Amino acid sequence: MFGKLKDKLKSWIGKVSEIEKEKEELLKETRVEKTSKEKKKELKKEKKKEEKRKEEIKPIEDHEYIEPEKKVFDKTEREVGKKISEDIEKESKEIEKEEKKSFFKHLFSGKKMISSEDFQEYSEDLEMILVENNVALSISEKIIYELKEKIVGKDLNKNEIGSIIKKSLKETISQVLVTPFDLVKEIEEKKSPYVILFCGVNGAGKTTTIAKFASLLKSKKISSVLGAGDTFRAASIEQLKNHGDKLGINVISHEYGSDPASVGFDAIKYAEKNKIKAVLIDTAGRMHTAKNLLREMEKIKRVCKPDRVIFLGESITGNDSVDQVKAFNEAIGIDGIILSKADIDEKGGTALSVGYITKKPILYLGTGQEYKDLEKFDKEKFIEKLGLD
Repeated sequence: MFGKLKDKLKSWIGKVSEIEKEKEELLKETRVEKTSKEKKKELKKEKKKEEKRKEEIKPIEDHEYIEPEKKVFDKTEREVGKKISEDIEKESKEIEKEEKKSFFKHLFSGKKMISSEDFQEYSEDLEMILVENNVALSISEKIIYELKEKIVGKDLNKNEIGSIIKKSLKETISQVLVTPFDLVKEIEEKKSPYVILFCGVNGAGKTTTIAKFASLLKSKKISSVLGAGDTFRAASIEQLKNHGDKLGINVISHEYGSDPASVGFDAIKYAEKNKIKAVLIDTAGRMHTAKNLLREMEKIKRVCKPDRVIFLGESITGNDSVDQVKAFNEAIGIDGIILSKADIDEKGGTALSVGYITKKPILYLGTGQEYKDLEKFDKEKFIEKLGLD
């Protein structure tokens, strides 16, 4: 998950760290170029002097030219030229030395201030990566805003810029994800039957997830009963009964087309009579745009009075899950979220999005088809998978 984010973050950190170095290198090259130009200018000036001197000492007509004097003059000229060259070279080295000293002094000063312009250049790439990884735009903007507040305009240790950026991202994401409550512990502590109402859209794997959770409770020696509240979808009751038979757990059901609220009510009464700890009520999948079906969910909740309402969504649906969970939360109020198909989700942004939009915790992740494939959500482990450690 977030492989691109991890790679881009490394690239981003490297670029941010090198901005100042590039500026200093450019300044250094400019100064060296200037020194070179000055040197050429001096040599050109000396060359002109030499040419002028030669014109002044041209042999006079009908007079013999004295060769020794020319040789003496050439020697002096060479010495003067050599001295000038040495002086120019010496001065150039001193300038270069001072520039180098100044450059390294700045480079290893231990501080670096990231400007808004530096941040803006790379934050757009970061935002795009977050959106591509199924993170809702609103939360992408929040993450980037929080990161900007923490690093822009601050004196940061150059050697720690990378870790500071990662730490800031980690803190922001950690704040977005609500710490989950312990559902199993709540069931164990309640004396009367603990009622859970499961809801969600069609095809999210709600019935299978209920069976996984019942299996989890059984492994902890917690008894449960299943309520076949999906009286609409063909073969839904048979599917739940099939899971019940495999797990050795009773299923309370009515005929298709009957009132799902009455199914839940009967399941609760059965649990009370037989001292069963948990009642897990399945419901028909409802599209979040079907307002009349959501109102039916309100009736089920009103009749059954569940201790918790759990929304079941898919990790791989991205922003669709955000719209779905938002609609269910507004209609009936949810307490927690379970995301199925997390094993085939390489992006991970859905978890961030649904958690941020609803301010509700993610409780479990479905990680496969077997009953054991229900993993308790650990936000620290989730952040670790994002590559921010």
